[in-house]
Amino acid sequence: MSPVAMAVRGLGRVVRATGGPRLSILIFHRVLGSPDPLLAGEPDARLFEERMKWLAAAFRVMPLVEASRRLGDGSLPVNAACVTFDDGYADNATIAAPILARLRLSATFFVSTGFLDGGRMWNDTVIEAVRGHRDTRLDLSSIGLDEWPCADAAQRAATMNGLLERLKYLPQAEREAKVRQVADAAGLPDRSDLMMTRQQVRELRRYGMSIGAHTVNHPILTSLAPHDARREIVDGRLDLEETLKERVKVFAYPNGKPNRDYDASHVALVRELGFDAAVSTAWGISDRRSDRFQLARFTPWDLNVSKFGLRLAYNMTRRAAGTRT
Repeated sequence: MSPVAMAVRGLGRVVRATGGPRLSILIFHRVLGSPDPLLAGEPDARLFEERMKWLAAAFRVMPLVEASRRLGDGSLPVNAACVTFDDGYADNATIAAPILARLRLSATFFVSTGFLDGGRMWNDTVIEAVRGHRDTRLDLSSIGLDEWPCADAAQRAATMNGLLERLKYLPQAEREAKVRQVADAAGLPDRSDLMMTRQQVRELRRYGMSIGAHTVNHPILTSLAPHDARREIVDGRLDLEETLKERVKVFAYPNGKPNRDYDASHVALVRELGFDAAVSTAWGISDRRSDRFQLARFTPWDLNVSKFGLRLAYNMTRRAAGTRT
Protein backbone atom coordinates (compact mmCIF):
# COMPACT_ATOMS: atom_id res chain seq x y z
CA MET A 1 0.00 0.00 0.00
CA SER A 2 1.32 3.45 -0.90
CA PRO A 3 2.12 5.99 1.85
CA VAL A 4 -0.69 8.22 0.57
CA ALA A 5 -3.21 5.37 0.78
CA MET A 6 -2.07 4.56 4.32
CA ALA A 7 -2.38 8.22 5.33
CA VAL A 8 -5.89 8.45 3.85
CA ARG A 9 -6.97 5.32 5.74
CA GLY A 10 -5.71 6.91 8.94
CA LEU A 11 -7.44 10.19 8.17
CA GLY A 12 -10.68 8.30 7.65
CA ARG A 13 -10.51 6.87 11.15
CA VAL A 14 -9.94 10.36 12.60
CA VAL A 15 -12.81 11.84 10.58
CA ARG A 16 -15.12 9.02 11.65
CA ALA A 17 -14.17 9.45 15.32
CA THR A 18 -14.73 13.22 15.31
CA GLY A 19 -17.63 13.62 12.89
CA GLY A 20 -19.35 10.28 12.48
CA PRO A 21 -19.79 8.24 9.28
CA ARG A 22 -18.79 9.92 6.01
CA LEU A 23 -19.49 8.75 2.47
CA SER A 24 -17.34 9.65 -0.54
CA ILE A 25 -19.06 9.19 -3.92
CA LEU A 26 -16.96 9.44 -7.06
CA ILE A 27 -18.51 10.43 -10.38
CA PHE A 28 -17.23 9.43 -13.82
CA HIS A 29 -18.71 9.58 -17.30
CA ARG A 30 -16.40 7.67 -19.61
CA VAL A 31 -13.33 5.41 -19.62
CA LEU A 32 -11.53 5.73 -22.94
CA GLY A 33 -9.57 3.09 -24.78
CA SER A 34 -6.71 5.57 -25.20
CA PRO A 35 -6.13 9.27 -24.36
CA ASP A 36 -8.19 11.73 -26.40
CA PRO A 37 -7.04 15.39 -26.73
CA LEU A 38 -10.67 16.52 -27.04
CA LEU A 39 -11.64 14.69 -23.83
CA ALA A 40 -8.70 15.51 -21.61
CA GLY A 41 -10.77 15.17 -18.44
CA GLU A 42 -11.78 11.56 -19.15
CA PRO A 43 -9.44 8.78 -17.95
CA ASP A 44 -8.23 6.07 -20.27
CA ALA A 45 -8.30 2.40 -19.25
CA ARG A 46 -4.78 2.38 -17.79
CA LEU A 47 -5.36 5.47 -15.66
CA PHE A 48 -8.80 4.32 -14.52
CA GLU A 49 -7.48 0.93 -13.40
CA GLU A 50 -4.65 2.62 -11.51
CA ARG A 51 -7.12 4.91 -9.75
CA MET A 52 -9.43 2.04 -8.84
CA LYS A 53 -6.57 -0.02 -7.40
CA TRP A 54 -5.63 2.93 -5.24
CA LEU A 55 -9.25 3.47 -4.21
CA ALA A 56 -9.58 -0.20 -3.21
CA ALA A 57 -6.46 0.09 -1.04
CA ALA A 58 -7.58 3.23 0.81
CA PHE A 59 -11.39 2.91 0.89
CA ARG A 60 -14.17 0.40 1.42
CA VAL A 61 -15.92 0.48 -1.97
CA MET A 62 -19.64 -0.30 -1.63
CA PRO A 63 -22.81 -0.36 -3.75
CA LEU A 64 -24.61 2.98 -3.55
CA VAL A 65 -27.92 1.58 -2.30
CA GLU A 66 -26.23 -0.20 0.60
CA ALA A 67 -23.98 2.75 1.41
CA SER A 68 -26.86 5.27 1.49
CA ARG A 69 -28.86 2.99 3.78
CA ARG A 70 -25.96 2.43 6.14
CA LEU A 71 -25.14 6.14 6.16
CA GLY A 72 -28.62 6.76 7.47
CA ASP A 73 -28.57 4.11 10.20
CA GLY A 74 -25.02 4.92 11.34
CA SER A 75 -23.46 1.56 10.39
CA LEU A 76 -21.36 2.89 7.48
CA PRO A 77 -17.76 1.64 7.73
CA VAL A 78 -14.70 3.90 7.88
CA ASN A 79 -13.63 5.32 4.50
CA ALA A 80 -16.74 4.17 2.67
CA ALA A 81 -16.82 5.10 -1.01
CA CYS A 82 -19.03 4.53 -4.04
CA VAL A 83 -18.14 4.67 -7.72
CA THR A 84 -20.77 6.08 -10.08
CA PHE A 85 -21.03 6.73 -13.82
CA ASP A 86 -23.49 9.06 -15.55
CA ASP A 87 -25.25 9.01 -18.92
CA GLY A 88 -24.74 5.50 -20.36
CA TYR A 89 -21.68 5.49 -22.61
CA ALA A 90 -20.82 2.22 -24.37
CA ASP A 91 -17.30 2.24 -22.91
CA ASN A 92 -18.89 1.87 -19.46
CA ALA A 93 -19.82 -1.68 -20.51
CA THR A 94 -16.84 -2.52 -22.71
CA ILE A 95 -13.98 -0.96 -20.71
CA ALA A 96 -14.99 0.25 -17.23
CA ALA A 97 -17.12 -2.69 -16.07
CA PRO A 98 -14.54 -5.40 -16.92
CA ILE A 99 -11.87 -3.46 -15.00
CA LEU A 100 -14.14 -3.04 -11.99
CA ALA A 101 -15.20 -6.69 -12.07
CA ARG A 102 -11.57 -7.85 -12.28
CA LEU A 103 -10.77 -5.74 -9.19
CA ARG A 104 -13.96 -6.99 -7.47
CA LEU A 105 -15.35 -3.49 -7.14
CA SER A 106 -18.95 -2.37 -7.52
CA ALA A 107 -20.28 0.70 -9.29
CA THR A 108 -23.63 2.29 -10.12
CA PHE A 109 -24.32 3.37 -13.71
CA PHE A 110 -26.94 6.08 -14.19
CA VAL A 111 -28.43 5.71 -17.67
CA SER A 112 -30.41 8.18 -19.78
CA THR A 113 -32.57 5.81 -21.81
CA GLY A 114 -33.34 8.09 -24.75
CA PHE A 115 -29.83 7.62 -26.15
CA LEU A 116 -29.63 3.82 -25.97
CA ASP A 117 -29.38 1.75 -29.15
CA GLY A 118 -27.81 4.30 -31.46
CA GLY A 119 -28.59 7.69 -29.92
CA ARG A 120 -26.20 10.45 -28.94
CA MET A 121 -26.35 13.20 -26.31
CA TRP A 122 -26.39 16.79 -27.53
CA ASN A 123 -22.96 17.60 -26.10
CA ASP A 124 -21.42 14.58 -27.82
CA THR A 125 -23.01 15.65 -31.10
CA VAL A 126 -21.16 18.95 -30.75
CA ILE A 127 -17.90 17.21 -29.79
CA GLU A 128 -18.04 14.75 -32.68
CA ALA A 129 -19.07 17.48 -35.13
CA VAL A 130 -15.99 19.51 -34.19
CA ARG A 131 -13.81 16.40 -34.26
CA GLY A 132 -14.95 15.35 -37.72
CA HIS A 133 -15.04 18.78 -39.38
CA ARG A 134 -12.41 18.76 -42.13
CA ASP A 135 -11.90 22.48 -42.68
CA THR A 136 -9.64 24.73 -40.60
CA ARG A 137 -12.66 26.80 -39.54
CA LEU A 138 -16.22 25.85 -38.62
CA ASP A 139 -18.55 28.60 -39.84
CA LEU A 140 -21.77 28.67 -37.79
CA SER A 141 -22.49 32.36 -38.26
CA SER A 142 -25.65 31.59 -40.24
CA ILE A 143 -27.21 30.07 -37.10
CA GLY A 144 -25.94 32.76 -34.72
CA LEU A 145 -23.00 30.80 -33.32
CA ASP A 146 -20.12 32.66 -35.02
CA GLU A 147 -17.09 31.14 -36.73
CA TRP A 148 -14.65 28.87 -34.89
CA PRO A 149 -11.04 27.78 -35.55
CA CYS A 150 -10.36 24.06 -36.12
CA ALA A 151 -6.80 23.97 -37.46
CA ASP A 152 -5.35 21.67 -34.79
CA ALA A 153 -6.30 19.66 -31.69
CA ALA A 154 -5.89 22.62 -29.32
CA GLN A 155 -8.15 24.82 -31.45
CA ARG A 156 -10.72 22.05 -31.79
CA ALA A 157 -10.76 21.57 -28.01
CA ALA A 158 -11.25 25.30 -27.46
CA THR A 159 -14.00 25.42 -30.11
CA MET A 160 -15.74 22.42 -28.58
CA ASN A 161 -15.70 23.95 -25.10
CA GLY A 162 -16.84 27.33 -26.38
CA LEU A 163 -19.80 25.85 -28.23
CA LEU A 164 -20.83 23.69 -25.29
CA GLU A 165 -20.81 26.74 -23.03
CA ARG A 166 -22.90 28.73 -25.49
CA LEU A 167 -25.49 25.96 -25.90
CA LYS A 168 -25.75 24.34 -22.48
CA TYR A 169 -28.41 26.51 -20.85
CA LEU A 170 -30.50 27.36 -23.88
CA PRO A 171 -34.14 26.21 -23.69
CA GLN A 172 -34.18 22.53 -24.60
CA ALA A 173 -36.06 22.87 -27.90
CA GLU A 174 -33.82 25.74 -29.06
CA ARG A 175 -30.69 23.86 -28.04
CA GLU A 176 -31.77 20.72 -29.90
CA ALA A 177 -32.48 22.73 -33.05
CA LYS A 178 -29.10 24.47 -32.95
CA VAL A 179 -27.26 21.23 -32.25
CA ARG A 180 -28.90 19.65 -35.30
CA GLN A 181 -27.73 22.61 -37.34
CA VAL A 182 -24.17 22.23 -35.99
CA ALA A 183 -24.23 18.54 -36.94
CA ASP A 184 -25.52 19.36 -40.43
CA ALA A 185 -22.85 22.02 -40.93
CA ALA A 186 -20.13 19.51 -40.02
CA GLY A 187 -21.68 16.61 -41.97
CA LEU A 188 -22.13 14.42 -38.88
CA PRO A 189 -24.27 11.24 -39.28
CA ASP A 190 -27.39 10.94 -37.10
CA ARG A 191 -26.73 7.54 -35.53
CA SER A 192 -23.80 6.60 -33.34
CA ASP A 193 -22.35 3.72 -31.32
CA LEU A 194 -21.20 6.09 -28.57
CA MET A 195 -23.90 5.08 -26.09
CA MET A 196 -24.84 1.66 -24.74
CA THR A 197 -27.36 -0.70 -26.23
CA ARG A 198 -30.02 -2.14 -23.95
CA GLN A 199 -28.18 -5.45 -24.18
CA GLN A 200 -25.08 -3.77 -22.76
CA VAL A 201 -27.14 -2.36 -19.89
CA ARG A 202 -28.16 -5.94 -19.09
CA GLU A 203 -24.51 -7.01 -19.35
CA LEU A 204 -23.59 -4.49 -16.65
CA ARG A 205 -25.91 -6.32 -14.28
CA ARG A 206 -24.23 -9.61 -15.16
CA TYR A 207 -20.93 -8.00 -14.16
CA GLY A 208 -22.53 -7.35 -10.76
CA MET A 209 -23.01 -3.62 -11.29
CA SER A 210 -26.06 -1.55 -10.33
CA ILE A 211 -28.18 0.58 -12.66
CA GLY A 212 -29.78 3.89 -11.76
CA ALA A 213 -32.22 6.20 -13.52
CA HIS A 214 -31.05 9.43 -15.17
CA THR A 215 -34.20 10.56 -17.07
CA VAL A 216 -34.93 9.87 -20.74
CA ASN A 217 -33.31 12.83 -22.51
CA HIS A 218 -31.00 14.29 -19.84
CA PRO A 219 -32.76 17.68 -19.62
CA ILE A 220 -32.05 20.50 -17.20
CA LEU A 221 -35.02 19.77 -14.96
CA THR A 222 -35.47 23.40 -13.90
CA SER A 223 -36.07 24.28 -17.56
CA LEU A 224 -39.11 21.98 -17.79
CA ALA A 225 -42.71 22.34 -16.75
CA PRO A 226 -43.47 20.14 -13.70
CA HIS A 227 -45.42 17.53 -15.70
CA ASP A 228 -42.59 17.25 -18.24
CA ALA A 229 -39.99 16.80 -15.49
CA ARG A 230 -42.13 14.05 -13.95
CA ARG A 231 -42.48 12.32 -17.31
CA GLU A 232 -38.70 12.41 -17.90
CA ILE A 233 -37.98 10.83 -14.52
CA VAL A 234 -40.81 8.28 -14.55
CA ASP A 235 -40.39 7.17 -18.17
CA GLY A 236 -36.63 6.78 -17.85
CA ARG A 237 -37.06 4.60 -14.81
CA LEU A 238 -39.83 2.49 -16.37
CA ASP A 239 -37.73 1.89 -19.49
CA LEU A 240 -34.83 0.63 -17.38
CA GLU A 241 -37.11 -1.55 -15.27
CA GLU A 242 -38.55 -3.11 -18.40
CA THR A 243 -35.04 -3.68 -19.76
CA LEU A 244 -33.74 -5.22 -16.54
CA LYS A 245 -36.93 -6.84 -15.15
CA GLU A 246 -36.17 -5.41 -11.73
CA ARG A 247 -36.82 -2.30 -9.64
CA VAL A 248 -34.51 0.67 -10.23
CA LYS A 249 -33.72 2.11 -6.81
CA VAL A 250 -31.54 5.21 -7.31
CA PHE A 251 -31.60 8.39 -9.39
CA ALA A 252 -29.09 11.00 -10.57
CA TYR A 253 -30.20 14.55 -11.42
CA PRO A 254 -28.99 15.50 -14.94
CA ASN A 255 -26.13 18.00 -14.71
CA GLY A 256 -26.89 17.88 -11.02
CA LYS A 257 -26.10 21.34 -9.65
CA PRO A 258 -28.52 22.10 -6.78
CA ASN A 259 -30.82 25.09 -7.31
CA ARG A 260 -29.59 25.50 -10.88
CA ASP A 261 -30.19 22.20 -12.67
CA TYR A 262 -32.76 20.88 -10.18
CA ASP A 263 -34.56 22.34 -7.18
CA ALA A 264 -36.56 21.33 -4.11
CA SER A 265 -39.61 20.39 -6.20
CA HIS A 266 -37.57 17.75 -8.07
CA VAL A 267 -36.13 16.40 -4.82
CA ALA A 268 -39.68 16.05 -3.50
CA LEU A 269 -40.74 14.32 -6.72
CA VAL A 270 -37.90 11.78 -6.57
CA ARG A 271 -38.78 11.05 -2.95
CA GLU A 272 -42.49 10.71 -3.83
CA LEU A 273 -41.69 8.25 -6.63
CA GLY A 274 -40.16 5.86 -4.12
CA PHE A 275 -36.48 5.92 -5.01
CA ASP A 276 -34.14 4.83 -2.21
CA ALA A 277 -31.61 7.62 -2.81
CA ALA A 278 -30.49 10.23 -5.35
CA VAL A 279 -27.22 11.95 -6.16
CA SER A 280 -26.26 15.45 -7.25
CA THR A 281 -23.00 16.81 -8.64
CA ALA A 282 -22.43 19.11 -5.66
CA TRP A 283 -18.89 18.58 -4.43
CA GLY A 284 -18.32 17.42 -0.90
CA ILE A 285 -18.99 14.46 1.30
CA SER A 286 -22.20 13.14 2.84
CA ASP A 287 -22.81 12.38 6.52
CA ARG A 288 -25.80 11.43 8.66
CA ARG A 289 -27.22 14.96 8.35
CA SER A 290 -27.29 14.72 4.56
CA ASP A 291 -30.48 14.36 2.56
CA ARG A 292 -30.23 10.92 0.99
CA PHE A 293 -31.99 12.39 -2.06
CA GLN A 294 -29.16 14.91 -2.59
CA LEU A 295 -25.99 12.96 -1.88
CA ALA A 296 -22.83 14.80 -2.89
CA ARG A 297 -20.40 13.51 -5.49
CA PHE A 298 -16.83 14.40 -6.36
CA THR A 299 -14.40 13.87 -9.24
CA PRO A 300 -10.66 14.06 -8.53
CA TRP A 301 -9.18 14.86 -11.94
CA ASP A 302 -5.44 14.53 -11.26
CA LEU A 303 -3.45 12.33 -13.61
CA ASN A 304 -0.97 11.49 -10.84
CA VAL A 305 -2.55 8.84 -8.63
CA SER A 306 -1.01 10.23 -5.41
CA LYS A 307 -2.47 13.67 -6.14
CA PHE A 308 -5.76 11.94 -6.94
CA GLY A 309 -5.63 10.39 -3.47
CA LEU A 310 -4.69 13.62 -1.72
CA ARG A 311 -7.59 15.44 -3.36
CA LEU A 312 -9.94 12.69 -2.19
CA ALA A 313 -8.50 13.07 1.31
CA TYR A 314 -9.11 16.81 1.22
CA ASN A 315 -12.69 16.20 0.12
CA MET A 316 -13.20 14.02 3.20
CA THR A 317 -12.57 17.03 5.41
CA ARG A 318 -14.97 19.39 3.61
CA ARG A 319 -18.27 20.46 5.04
CA ALA A 320 -20.92 17.85 4.22
CA ALA A 321 -23.20 18.83 1.34
CA GLY A 322 -26.93 18.19 0.96
CA THR A 323 -28.27 18.58 4.49
CA ARG A 324 -31.79 17.36 5.03
CA THR A 325 -34.70 19.37 3.67
